[in-house]
Amino acid sequence: MSQPTNSHDATHAVISSLFIGPRAENMNEFRDNILAVLDELQDARQSYFDEDAANGFEFIPQAIRETQEFKRSTLRTATAVRETAKMLAKHSIPFWSPRYQAHMCTDLTMPAVLGYMITMLYNPNNVAIEASPLTTIAEIEVGEQLCDLFGFQNNPTNKNEPKAWGHVTCDGTVANLESVWVSRNLKFYPLSLRKAMDDPDGPLRFVPDTFSVRTCQGRLKKFRELTTWELLNLKLKTILDIPERLEAEFGITPKWLEGALNSYNIQTTGKDVLERQFNVSSPQLLVASTKHYSWPKSSAIMGIGSENTISVGVDNEARVDMGQLERLLEERLAKQQAVYTVVAVIGSTEEGAVDPLGQILALRQRFQARGLSFLVHGDAAWGGYFATMLPRGPATTATVDPSFSPVSINDANGAGLSGRDGGLDGLVPDLPLRVETQEDLFALRFCDSVTVDPHKAGYVPYPAGALTYRDGRIRNLVTWTSPYLSQGSVTSIGIFGVEGSKPGASAVSTWLSNKCVGLDQNGYGALLSEACFTSARISALWAALTTEESSFLCVPFNPIPSEKAGDSKIAQEEERARIRTEILTKSNTEILAADAAKPPGAPKTMALLRALGSDLNINAFAINWKYEDGTPNKDVTEANYFMTRVVSKLSVDNPDDKPTEIPLYLTSTKFEHEYYGECAQNYKRRLHLDDSSHEELMVLRNVVMSPLATFTTNGDFINMLGKIFTEVVDKEVQVMRARNDSRPDYHSFLTRGTEGKIFLSYRPMFHLAKHRLQTILEVAFVNKKDEQIYRQLKQNSEEEIVFKTSDKIDLLKLLAAVKPGQKSPELQGNLTTKSNGTILSRAKVQILSILKNRPLSTVNHDEAYPSGYMPFYIYGSTLSTTGTNTSGIVSALQSQTSHFSNLSLSGSVNLPLLPSSSGQISIGGNHTHAQNGNGTTTTASSNQTTSTSQELHIDHILTRSPNIILSSSIDFIPNDSFGSQQFPDNAILILEGIHEAAMQPFADPPSTNLEKFFFRAGAEFQGRIYADTRAVDASAKGLLKEVLKGGKVLSSGRVVIREDREVTVDVEKVNRDPWREEEEDRVGRWRERWGRIGREMDSRTGEE
Repeated sequence: MSQPTNSHDATHAVISSLFIGPRAENMNEFRDNILAVLDELQDARQSYFDEDAANGFEFIPQAIRETQEFKRSTLRTATAVRETAKMLAKHSIPFWSPRYQAHMCTDLTMPAVLGYMITMLYNPNNVAIEASPLTTIAEIEVGEQLCDLFGFQNNPTNKNEPKAWGHVTCDGTVANLESVWVSRNLKFYPLSLRKAMDDPDGPLRFVPDTFSVRTCQGRLKKFRELTTWELLNLKLKTILDIPERLEAEFGITPKWLEGALNSYNIQTTGKDVLERQFNVSSPQLLVASTKHYSWPKSSAIMGIGSENTISVGVDNEARVDMGQLERLLEERLAKQQAVYTVVAVIGSTEEGAVDPLGQILALRQRFQARGLSFLVHGDAAWGGYFATMLPRGPATTATVDPSFSPVSINDANGAGLSGRDGGLDGLVPDLPLRVETQEDLFALRFCDSVTVDPHKAGYVPYPAGALTYRDGRIRNLVTWTSPYLSQGSVTSIGIFGVEGSKPGASAVSTWLSNKCVGLDQNGYGALLSEACFTSARISALWAALTTEESSFLCVPFNPIPSEKAGDSKIAQEEERARIRTEILTKSNTEILAADAAKPPGAPKTMALLRALGSDLNINAFAINWKYEDGTPNKDVTEANYFMTRVVSKLSVDNPDDKPTEIPLYLTSTKFEHEYYGECAQNYKRRLHLDDSSHEELMVLRNVVMSPLATFTTNGDFINMLGKIFTEVVDKEVQVMRARNDSRPDYHSFLTRGTEGKIFLSYRPMFHLAKHRLQTILEVAFVNKKDEQIYRQLKQNSEEEIVFKTSDKIDLLKLLAAVKPGQKSPELQGNLTTKSNGTILSRAKVQILSILKNRPLSTVNHDEAYPSGYMPFYIYGSTLSTTGTNTSGIVSALQSQTSHFSNLSLSGSVNLPLLPSSSGQISIGGNHTHAQNGNGTTTTASSNQTTSTSQELHIDHILTRSPNIILSSSIDFIPNDSFGSQQFPDNAILILEGIHEAAMQPFADPPSTNLEKFFFRAGAEFQGRIYADTRAVDASAKGLLKEVLKGGKVLSSGRVVIREDREVTVDVEKVNRDPWREEEEDRVGRWRERWGRIGREMDSRTGEE
């Protein structure tokens, strides 16, 4: 697949001239421009009152320049500059390269960079026009450029409708914040006006009762007779016309009105005061769940409250769910809860999805007819510049042609929206947007306000956002100097919006790039059309990258046409084969030539390309690994882990990473159920993942901003990127298979039981499938001598004794062989301690019973950690000794009558059913027991006595990962009301007042001082005991909720962690990831690298 070297495409040639280039191809031109800038700077400084030099005014004389101090200082600066340049060159991410396919970062247009650098040297502040006469004008013109782009009325001679207005902000977040500020102030402005009219001493009490306005339903009504609901739902134009009408009809000047309303408006009183006075429920803002984080953030800052930013669900391609949006609006209409704004996301930053703006605007009209009105804001921070791909009007204006009709790919015979493809020798064909996307971009002209970020798809340096208003008068709602609502003259930009001081450099940078590139189809439209074509080609790569034989699945978020249509699996595979044949193995020129040769009506490859990928130029996709037999993994956590590892290999997150050695850059995002709902669940199913839980799904993404990836003299650049990606993924598949294989392995257990029954408590590991178990076994040593050694060790050792299998075993298979009525299998292992290693080798134990064998894979996890308590499995044994002399027992009991009441010593002697607070209760058995304060239970008769004691143990129930192992022996002292009631071996202990959810995830170690950690020897808790209602090998998912909701409390009382037994607290092993590098202080290491600049400066100048 080769690209002709003599190909010529005028459009692509112009685009190629706009950037320094991936390999600095245009550096000479850039350097010439920089030198010209510096020459102008020098001339400007020297020509300003040049008579100063003639008069002998030397501000930095040559004698000073020749001093050692001067030279040393300039050397320090030169060293710092060189070292900083080296450091940035070495460690900066190569945004300029087509190999960078991650975030919305790219090579910048040379006009944008030069405009910023030119202006930066003069440092104008656009807060006031006297500090920035030229750059303020540049910002005003940028606002006009963008208003024209979106189709707003921008002709100052048109007196029939208000003129639009826009300005530069530092970013889209601040632009969105300002739009929320505006919508809040606008919503309450009629209430403030009404209050000023109705108060007996109100400044507007003289306004005649005849003053009338139209409701949003079109009815003319006296302003003083409007209901609060009607005031809250006046249309934008109706509200903004009021000040002008008051002046025209009653001679009330805007300046006087400003002062009159000062003590009534929301800026002074705050929202809460007006809500109380008018009995208003907090209005809300509705936006798709794919929203940028700036929306809830803006609501919080504006006092609206983030909870009043309502997330609307999305469809399976991440566009707002119009059915749900309509239902939410119906609910608010029914309960008369006002709506500030409905936000349309015009290019979600994760998926490149464009909300159906035309439908949202139509929906507003329908609700206005029923009494509910709101603003519509277009959050086009990402997608705004794509409006340049729409046809413009007459040559005298940059405004979208009002007679616009969307063009499909087939309308242009596969050549692009305007037919510009460079002929059959075209280098990078243009690709039009989908028809629906074109229509929604065209509909921006009907929005009340639009956010756009030149520093995204405008290829302009940070910071450069912008906010535009269809009706420029609305800006006066957010100024502190002239807050009257009228069409005024141009003034300082800084009085409007959130920001005060702001760099004029951003305005000039944006202005110059818009001018030089052009906000039309031949400028940015051509650039973004080529980017869309490149994005579609990369989307084709993801769609057809894998086959049945591949070690992994690659599934694009946006389905291929046959999948979207619900066609058969065979048809889908045929379409992928077509993608491989007609796209992946062909150059751009070959694709165009093949389309041109096809007969009329034949499916065009360019049409297929346009049907692939997102609405704009972001490709979201996900991968899932396969087992060796080709079966796809079903565990969402394992898929997420897989993708995390892949992205870590294709990005920089460590000071040791070398940006210049990473061959391909990608990034990722997460689909959380709270925001993506069924969209995320559907995507899991397409990836062959289990969808029974609401676990978040990791998604990979690439943003295509460079159109150069599809044009090289070789022409095979994208396929090379695909091979790089496949090689990285294949290596990580091997890791995933190792994490999840079922081959035999070594296993280890905590040992429990000193005098009575012996138990093995398994030590699980979340990061190894064959270790994802929470298992408790009752065992017996086969060799009595080994048992004696074990019991001696338990009585005398201060360390945890661990049983480690001496050979690799298939634990799951072995446990499956434990069946009633059959000979139990044996385990062979070594008893070890941390300080002494192996102390008893190859000891055999027989598995007598399985108390617990619960799976810990993700599908068995709860959605959240326990809140307000901490759960444990409780198990143990009762020890008994029997004799025939009762006199000692009776004597002993008589001596302890202070501990018991209602003791009868005639005939058989039984302990009372109501032990004191120092009594204990045992677990298991068929007899009624009670214990004295020493843990001894006594049953006496005239012929024999039985003395019993207990050993109880608890293991923390692992509900999800990450987690902590907590295990110990305990004393349980029941409350009086439960007496000696018994409970079964398979029980659950709930420690009250231990808020596990608040403590997770635990640090490693969990405390800097384990002696003060809550789970320690001697610690006491209140606890309740319930029966475990599920089989020993059943999933524990939902168990605790089930038990606490409907289970009977078998006993409650005091829990004491025994001081004469081991207490196990372990965060490390259960969460250990054998394939993960140790965590480190990455910020500290980056700071250390950056500090080298200062050290180099000092060494060069001989300073300490």
